[in-house]
Amino acid sequence: MRILVTGAGGQLGRALLAAIPTEVTARAASHTDLDIADARAVEAVVRAFQPDVVINAAGFTRVDDAESQREEAERANARGPGMLAAACRRASAWLLQVSTDYVFDGEQSHPYAADARPNPLCVYGQTKLAGELAVSSELPSQSTVVRTSWLYAAWGHNFLTTMLRLMKERPGLTVVSDQIGAPTSVAGLARVLWAFARQRAPGTYHWCDSGVASWYDFAVAIAEEAAGMGMLTSSPEIVPISSAQYSTAARRPAFSLLEKRDTEQLLGVQALHWRTALRDTLRDIRTGAAT
Repeated sequence: MRILVTGAGGQLGRALLAAIPTEVTARAASHTDLDIADARAVEAVVRAFQPDVVINAAGFTRVDDAESQREEAERANARGPGMLAAACRRASAWLLQVSTDYVFDGEQSHPYAADARPNPLCVYGQTKLAGELAVSSELPSQSTVVRTSWLYAAWGHNFLTTMLRLMKERPGLTVVSDQIGAPTSVAGLARVLWAFARQRAPGTYHWCDSGVASWYDFAVAIAEEAAGMGMLTSSPEIVPISSAQYSTAARRPAFSLLEKRDTEQLLGVQALHWRTALRDTLRDIRTGAAT
């Protein structure tokens, strides 16, 4: 298979490139290589490489910044996927589009199925939903949308790397405890996306690591696991607070756990528990495997 990976310089893109299957010839395109909202550039790359599948790992992921940078978020999260979909249609290529749990409003108290009604609360969620709709409209039978949640990696700017830095700098932290979801390792998501590239099942699917957590739970686990591996000289005090006590530009869903059983059954895979995946990621950081 010939597969084009866009957003190859980001945390998910790097994970995808680190796990390329042996039967795949991949072309990596970072943002500096390809602006996915530039129709001519996208058409030229797709025409030249002639991919069987495009995995779109590009996107504007700074949730709070999207509130004040709506144009940039729309360009990367909505128009860009639409341009990729149009180019894929002309090249008879399959498109894998990565989306987010933030397309939901968090009002329900059980995991969101893939066909649940979206109702995003923030610009980030709204633009990612617009990207989903652009892809499914342009390529209804040649695309897969994969929603994920609370994505983190051993590199880049994410909750894990931020917490590790703050835990080394401060004796105590406050972390929101009333937003519930599932932390998800990029390594696990990358493996699933490669499996979808082989399967090419049309429609919308969900993927996240197993289990459930609040951001507070996630932070406590990071401290415990990192201290146990000798990555912290002392464990900071972590105090739970409410979302109302921690003001952010973007509204986030209070509950955004994703129902992923359809994905597990389709692909014949089983998600790791999020704490196991966290331990694996911390081990990569400690051993230098993430550099």
